[in-house]
Amino acid sequence: MRITKVEPLHVGQFMFARVETDEGIVGFGEGGAWGQLEATFAGVKRFADDLEGKDPFAIEHHWNVMHRFGYFQGIALNSAISAIDIALWDIKGKALNVPIYELLGGAARRKARIYGHIYEKTIEKMVDECHRKMEAGFTAFGHLNPFLDEGNDQVYFKTHIRKMRDAIDNTRRMREAVGDRVDLLIEIHRRLTPAEAIVFGRGIEEYHLMFIEDPIRPESPDAMARVADKIGIPIATGERFTTIYEFQAILSRNSAEYARVDPCVCGGITGARKVAAMAEAHNVQVVPHNPLSPIGLAACLQLDAAIPNFAIQEYATGFEAGTFESLPIHLGSNIVDKVPLPKDGFVDIPDGPGLGMNLLPDAQKIRPPLSKPISMRPHFDGFVVDQ
Repeated sequence: MRITKVEPLHVGQFMFARVETDEGIVGFGEGGAWGQLEATFAGVKRFADDLEGKDPFAIEHHWNVMHRFGYFQGIALNSAISAIDIALWDIKGKALNVPIYELLGGAARRKARIYGHIYEKTIEKMVDECHRKMEAGFTAFGHLNPFLDEGNDQVYFKTHIRKMRDAIDNTRRMREAVGDRVDLLIEIHRRLTPAEAIVFGRGIEEYHLMFIEDPIRPESPDAMARVADKIGIPIATGERFTTIYEFQAILSRNSAEYARVDPCVCGGITGARKVAAMAEAHNVQVVPHNPLSPIGLAACLQLDAAIPNFAIQEYATGFEAGTFESLPIHLGSNIVDKVPLPKDGFVDIPDGPGLGMNLLPDAQKIRPPLSKPISMRPHFDGFVVDQ
């Protein structure tokens, strides 16, 4: 078998790689740099020149060549590598008529626990959405931002005391709304300084969160370790990491208890399974990141099935067209042939060949290309706010 075509597909707010073979088998993969789609598109086209005409089964070899040949890496290139890698695993599974998890050692589980997204601009709407998600059967909620998902058009300023107390009180209100029926996974999206993260983390310890994700910008493993050492809530981080070495830095410094590996950013299924093995050696659980389409979810679920240290899976119920609003269904459900549906807080892991899911032929007609505009929320002093 030989690869005959590698092409990028810009579908709505998503970026895919479609890989064809001379035996008619087609594989799909997704790139996760949703803010840099154009650069990822160019990356897939760049790697196509080398891959076409080669054996699609030589996944590890191709993975190393793409990462190592040109010295330079980064989020856009590594997202392109990830999309291609996932597509190659999809081809191999389809060719051998097995789900990808069978190629990773077989299923350790048949279902994956999931958490749904909650995006809202007011605490009242967040509490209402908590009730709707509980009625839908979810037993965990994520992307819960107690600092709220206000728009980039709103100038921001709060005093330190008000900023902390408002967010701590919002966390209390969410816990009171769900009781002990639901796990809360707080998502700060790198919004705080280490000093603020320590104050906030200590202020919400009594609400027994499953974890707090990216309380600070994740670039510094030492700063994250400083926060982790001073609060009583487990930290989750890693969704923006593009290499196994960034995870190694976090793990070796005891900076996190949950590794948020994204197969669509960190080198595909090949990269994600390497991270999972490192995390296992550190007794750290894996929470795969997926704010993307069901293709990205399928890649995560194949990993979830095969690793012993899986904790919970992100299930994207929001972020339509880049807008922070909650949805009742998985993002991008209308561009694939099937989507695992929640039941009692879990989804069945697809057991069809490859990913167990395919992109629809007319996906680009259903969702014309959409790019994220460059925008950040302004601070009152003229600078910008991470959120």
